[in-house]
Amino acid sequence: MRSALALARRGLGRVWPNPAVGAVLVRGGRVVGRGWTQPGGRPHAETEALARAGEAAAGATLYVTLEPCSHHGKTPPCVEALLSAGIARAVIAIEDPDPRVSGRGIARLREAGVETVLGVMADEALDLNAGFLLRLAEGRPLVTLKLAMTLDGRIATRTGESRWITGEMARARAHLMRARHDAVVVGSGTVLADDPLLNVRLPGLGDWSPLRIVLDGRMRLPLTSALVAGARETPTLLVTLEGGDRLRRRAYVDCGVEVIDAPPGADAALDLKHVLSLLGERGLTRILAEGGSRLAAALLRWQLVDRLAIFRAPGMIGGDGLPAAEGFGLEHLAEIEALTPEDTIALGPDRLETYRRAG
Repeated sequence: MRSALALARRGLGRVWPNPAVGAVLVRGGRVVGRGWTQPGGRPHAETEALARAGEAAAGATLYVTLEPCSHHGKTPPCVEALLSAGIARAVIAIEDPDPRVSGRGIARLREAGVETVLGVMADEALDLNAGFLLRLAEGRPLVTLKLAMTLDGRIATRTGESRWITGEMARARAHLMRARHDAVVVGSGTVLADDPLLNVRLPGLGDWSPLRIVLDGRMRLPLTSALVAGARETPTLLVTLEGGDRLRRRAYVDCGVEVIDAPPGADAALDLKHVLSLLGERGLTRILAEGGSRLAAALLRWQLVDRLAIFRAPGMIGGDGLPAAEGFGLEHLAEIEALTPEDTIALGPDRLETYRRAG
């Protein structure tokens, strides 16, 4: 199962709206087939493993990170393919909460006489597909907030200079994070300040760049920006307030940028909860929010941060530098949302600290 989970991770950022699944077929004490969900969500992991195993799948044990599908969609059910191949045993990490499956795959295997075990490394499998599961449960993708800051929590100098607070190893790790998410999102202020590319620039992963999303209620995104210039090569989405300038909208669309409307929230800015619901409707399961300080504050204020990744550089900027998050109105310590520390790793002179929402 540990091997199946490792295979499943290969699909993160590439398979939405489907879950990232890994499958391993074992017969006679050796692996005869391996598979993971392919880009775009198909073929499924079980189908890939069966194809590699061939006739050796008969009598084998399947280790799979998510309950095999039992419904007819764009491809036949994986359960029927497994039964046709003649597997003898199935070890499944977690049940699929998708109402089209939700226990039916397990029931079908057991009805056919396949010994079926559920719950092996379940916590790890739940964590792996937390975005997929959250989208099913709440209709929105999982949000990871990524911040690069100094020891005193500053993300730029008083003049706005921020390149580069962290070193080369930390920046490479940040690009790997992009590759493992369905989309990367920033506010318009970050675009105006940095003109970022928001793609993946790691050797061999150039085609793993996620969907790029700009939250821009007033359509301030420059038509000359790198994001607009590269929109035909890397899908780019602009989320703006309803009723914006039609000519401006048409200019974006002509450049290859997709524009969608969202309503305002209580403070006249974009309603982030509604925005995330819209993104969930599009099938997105994992979003990496890269700032800046206004977006970070808004996500924290509305308790929409599920994971937090802080790249911390060993230096100080001082109180006149730009804070990692703008003020978001907390008056009492009891209002602070608790985050659970996960890990701290060294990336050269920098540190990556990871946290998750408590509970």
